[in-house]
Amino acid sequence: MKKSIIAILCMAFLMTGCANEFNKLYRSQDISYKYECAKQYFAIGKYQQAATLLQDVVTSQKGRTNAQESLYLLGMALYNDKDYESASMTFKKYFTNYPKGYFAEQACYNIGESLYESAPEPRLDQTPTIGAITAYQNFLDYYPESPYRENAQQKLFELQDKLVMKELLSAKLYYNLGGYFGNINSNSESNYESCIITAQNALKTYPYSPLREQFSVLVMKSKYYLAKNSSEEKKVERYRDAEDECYAFINEFPDSKSLELAQEYIDKCRPYTRGE
Repeated sequence: MKKSIIAILCMAFLMTGCANEFNKLYRSQDISYKYECAKQYFAIGKYQQAATLLQDVVTSQKGRTNAQESLYLLGMALYNDKDYESASMTFKKYFTNYPKGYFAEQACYNIGESLYESAPEPRLDQTPTIGAITAYQNFLDYYPESPYRENAQQKLFELQDKLVMKELLSAKLYYNLGGYFGNINSNSESNYESCIITAQNALKTYPYSPLREQFSVLVMKSKYYLAKNSSEEKKVERYRDAEDECYAFINEFPDSKSLELAQEYIDKCRPYTRGE
């Protein structure tokens, strides 16, 4: 009965919608009333106000019956308010404090969801992306039979593709810089070598990526231009390496649109590799 009265009072308070009234509520020492109002704010979609009240409620609710619910609700309020970094930290705190709690599975899943939403485009730093991948992997380890399993796997693969794209963009940048510096050996060689290393590492890390052919093209092109821009004592060895790379590319991608380019490079390498 007391709870119903509190809920009615909260609804009456929300109907006023006054900023001054909210400030009074925030300063209130009646945690039960503040908590019920926070839930009402959440229910009508005022997530920022709900989160503001819940921040205070969570501290006061430690060890109490509503401690779990208030902490999880805070995470959801932050998430819906698009404060994804704070939301992920709150869900992680819940799962750490209540690993067998009522909302444990949802909180574990929502760590990944929050970090997924904060993951930037591939050109930017991918630390949040890596964090989201780790979170989803942990979730799948903890809850392999969860109804959220399929969605977690789908987003995990999507995030991995973002990391692959990041590597592809880096490799392309090194390749383009190599061409930009032209025949200035120290710079062009360094960038072509960096392109090769970046692309080859990506091929090893993500062997089944749909971008595999694009990485392979960059390796092939970089090896050719690395040989072309080399000093005379390095040319034969590097042209031989470039030629081998072209043959490997043709074998792996027999239907590629870059076959003619591979054959063109082979023809240009032959005078050096066969002494013609």
